[in-house]
Amino acid sequence: MTHTPTDRPPSGASGALVPVLAFVGIVVAVMQTLLVPVIEDLPHLLDTEPGNATWVITSTLLSGAVATPITGRLGDLYGKRRTLVLSLMAMVAGSLVSALTSDLISMAAGRTLQGCAMGAIPLGIGLMRDLLPREKLGSAMALASSSMGVGGSLALPAAALVAQHADWHVLFYGAAGLGVLCIALTLLLVPESPTRTQGTFDVPGATGLSAGLVLFLLPISKAGDWGWTSRTTLALFATAAAVLVLWAVTELRREAPLVDLRTMVRPTVLFTNLASIMVGGSYLVVTLVLPQLLRLPGSTGYGLGQSMVVTGLLMAPLGLTMMGVAPVYARLSARRGPKATLILGTAVTAIGYGSGLGLMSAPWQSLVIVVVLGAGIGLAYSSLPALIVASVPASETGAATGVNTLMRSIGAALSSAVVGVVLADTAHHGNGSTVPTLHGFRVSFLIATGAMAIGLLLALFLPRAQPRQRLQGQLPGSQRGPVHRAPRRHAPHHAERSEQPGRPDHP
Repeated sequence: MTHTPTDRPPSGASGALVPVLAFVGIVVAVMQTLLVPVIEDLPHLLDTEPGNATWVITSTLLSGAVATPITGRLGDLYGKRRTLVLSLMAMVAGSLVSALTSDLISMAAGRTLQGCAMGAIPLGIGLMRDLLPREKLGSAMALASSSMGVGGSLALPAAALVAQHADWHVLFYGAAGLGVLCIALTLLLVPESPTRTQGTFDVPGATGLSAGLVLFLLPISKAGDWGWTSRTTLALFATAAAVLVLWAVTELRREAPLVDLRTMVRPTVLFTNLASIMVGGSYLVVTLVLPQLLRLPGSTGYGLGQSMVVTGLLMAPLGLTMMGVAPVYARLSARRGPKATLILGTAVTAIGYGSGLGLMSAPWQSLVIVVVLGAGIGLAYSSLPALIVASVPASETGAATGVNTLMRSIGAALSSAVVGVVLADTAHHGNGSTVPTLHGFRVSFLIATGAMAIGLLLALFLPRAQPRQRLQGQLPGSQRGPVHRAPRRHAPHHAERSEQPGRPDHP
């Protein structure tokens, strides 16, 4: 496989690339929260038991987690734009399957295909690294990384409005239409990356990682129904541990692994990924707790009695604020570096959750919470890809950012499970119904505060950045093949040079 890059980013890359890829990231993230407004009605809509209906949510989570690192590696090998378009095509196909059925199995299959598009976000970050000039890269990656939260937040009011005034299948037709638009914009306005890595796709590695992730995330998602100490849950966790250990041992011996684990244990990459788990989990807590608090009737004594649409509108500033801090992040990062912005973001988020413990008595207080949390989480999200990209060679950008996105998804899954247990254990039972309590909401916020304190500690342990450090195509100790590139015209061949002529390997 041979590819010859040009000496500068392709024409139009700097102008159209960022808004198109940010829009793609937002649309892909919408798939995760698309059914939140109708989640309570799913058993009736699908004519099934409540425990079975949750599969239409769980299937998207599982497929997204599995697809993210795999599509990242495919992008590194065969082209990031090509892989991005294929991911979007899977999303469109899944949306149409779901739009045309009310059968549980068919719906779960469609939602599984929708989840495959989650790899679009790290692929977009990889394209930005390969195509954009250095001075525009920081804010662009910040916006792309934040799109994961922005899409999830903006989907709530839009999906609620559709669900309240139209047949719920319209949600899927809308998703298919947005997917087609994303494909068209990508093909028209996004150039293919000139960077490739040499090697073949690690099929055994992909199979092992997929099996391990499913075995790990499935009991987390279903433990509320099965029980955390049930035989099924414990057996799946034990099997997941065994599979993932075997996978890791096998990957370390392969010449072209799906994920270069030697790179993943570098201090910057390792601590960034661990912090990503905390950040991903913290984002989900507010999206699980505040909508329930806002929707509960005032007769409970603490519910805020808002409609589905108003609740969505009050939650929308979470995503808008995350998007708005992208240029702020770029300026802060340029002066202090992404480590400093990650520290600031985790600290602001911890303060936001801590303050939120006493701000649950009025809708305007919820608005204050989401704005503060949006600023903190937005800064934290924006810092993560910059830290990863600065620590891995360009030939591994897709796989490395895919793993980082996976860490956020794992954090979200863990957070969902923990908050679900807290709210269930503290709920009030009576008159044949179960109602979450204010105590449960506050305990959830307290857990999020603790998680962000851990995230802050992990950020503090990140190694100090070395601005002039540049990574070559093949890291010491790595068995991955070199990147195909054209000879440099005006620069000698040095080990510290970037894979792309004329631009550094770091943002």
